[in-house]
Amino acid sequence: MTHTLKVALVQDRDRGSTAANLERIEARVREAAAAGARLVLLQELHNGAYFCQHQDVREFDRAEPIPGPSSDRLSALARDTGVVLVASLFERRAAGLYHNTAVVFDADGRLAGRYRKMHIPDDPGFMEKFYFTPGDLGFTPIDTRIGRLGVLVCWDQWYPEAARLMALAGAQLLLYPTAIGWDPRDAEDERERQRQAWVISQRGHAVANGLPVLSCNRVGFEADPSGLGAGIQFWGTSFVAGPQGEFLAQAGTTDDVLLFADVDLGRSESVRRIWPFLRDRRIDAYGELLLRYRS
Repeated sequence: MTHTLKVALVQDRDRGSTAANLERIEARVREAAAAGARLVLLQELHNGAYFCQHQDVREFDRAEPIPGPSSDRLSALARDTGVVLVASLFERRAAGLYHNTAVVFDADGRLAGRYRKMHIPDDPGFMEKFYFTPGDLGFTPIDTRIGRLGVLVCWDQWYPEAARLMALAGAQLLLYPTAIGWDPRDAEDERERQRQAWVISQRGHAVANGLPVLSCNRVGFEADPSGLGAGIQFWGTSFVAGPQGEFLAQAGTTDDVLLFADVDLGRSESVRRIWPFLRDRRIDAYGELLLRYRS
């Protein structure tokens, strides 16, 4: 049975301030709603620059409680437009306790749920362990008017276990707000290997779980505030894939764009019937997955 859901991804660049970024988001979400989208996905940490290129305690001033000023504004936006809105905020849970948190607002503006990023990177240019406490809400889908959403965040997209656990909990879509890009010093062939690996990994989650995947990245160059690194050229390439990994829509690497796709939620049933991966899982033999390494 066909069950088509029109979705929109807001691929954008930092506009220089929280106010400017939220103004841009509001315009894009309203544009998406006017075009018939019922689900809108924003990029990771969309309120500002990707500040994790360096370590500076002053960056914690960016964090907000949830509910708080940004979530209140986004809630009102979801309510006014009637869309389910998936946002990404720097959450201040308590003094000294912060999370990288995806927040889902239902079409009536209600806070439907949140997901705190579970896998936290600590790589050159991506020093997130300094800022974010690993999530403690588990891999639990969020129920909305348009379906059950398996929301994960950026670095989570490299871990098949995260996607699988969302699928096993009944997620109908996998969504990844993201901020990822190149070191400008990398050679062109290395850049392309990295970008393609990122795409392939997430398309693999779609295939392995028989679920559509939505991944929304930012674009533009952002300098390292410390001046020590070369900065990051965010590679965009936001996309929507169907349950066999097929591209339904894909953005380019440089332009800010409102990316639309029509997702047939009914296809997961058909695909899982011909590829019954969940049926054939050897759950009796996977205990060692709980080990860090097998020696």
